[in-house]
Amino acid sequence: MNPALTFLLRSVLLTAALATLAGCDMLGIESASQIAARKEAEGRAIGGACRHAGRAIEECYSINRRADKAAIFAGWREMNDYMIENKMDEVAPRAADDVAASGGDTRGATSQR
Repeated sequence: MNPALTFLLRSVLLTAALATLAGCDMLGIESASQIAARKEAEGRAIGGACRHAGRAIEECYSINRRADKAAIFAGWREMNDYMIENKMDEVAPRAADDVAASGGDTRGATSQR
């Protein structure tokens, strides 16, 4: 085979392979940085929710063992600063039985594992 034709064929195949791999975001495949960002955001949300509910940071860590402790603390601290700035009180978590008895919505009131 002609060396120029071989080079052209390899270039076309390489370009096609790179174009296919570039479309992985469209397939829903998360990159490592996307996974890390999602876990960071989840940890911050957990920490913020714990602080809003009046939970101690250590209790929050023990309830959410799989979440990143640094992210939980960052969310807890951000919520603490926000609550102090806006003079907000803690909202005590209600048990699912109390919510069901009062006729409220129980979707968000179940205990965490």
